[in-house]
Amino acid sequence: MHELGIVMNVVKQVEEVAAENKVNKVTQLNLEVGEVSSIVPDLFRDCFEWAKKRTTYLKECELNLIVLEGISYCRSCKKTYKTTEYAKECPYCKGHDTYLVTGNEVSIRDIKVE
Repeated sequence: MHELGIVMNVVKQVEEVAAENKVNKVTQLNLEVGEVSSIVPDLFRDCFEWAKKRTTYLKECELNLIVLEGISYCRSCKKTYKTTEYAKECPYCKGHDTYLVTGNEVSIRDIKVE
């Protein structure tokens, strides 16, 4: 379960930012997660709920996962397409010279604090 490792890394980053900015607590964490990032949202939420109990600033934090669509680009025909529907084969030219543009990331969008 790699979700726990990612949660621990995110929690560490948010805790550091909270401490540096001398906030009382973090009330909300908005996290962007790509739909092809291999993160299982329910497992991620469970891990976050477990981890936040062991923090200084996140004990009352609400987690919002913002799922980013997986989009690929075809170098052959220069078009983009939805990755989850067509994988590595371009639906326009059937080419395989493609790469993922978005959808694999995990990043902190913003946090709300008191």
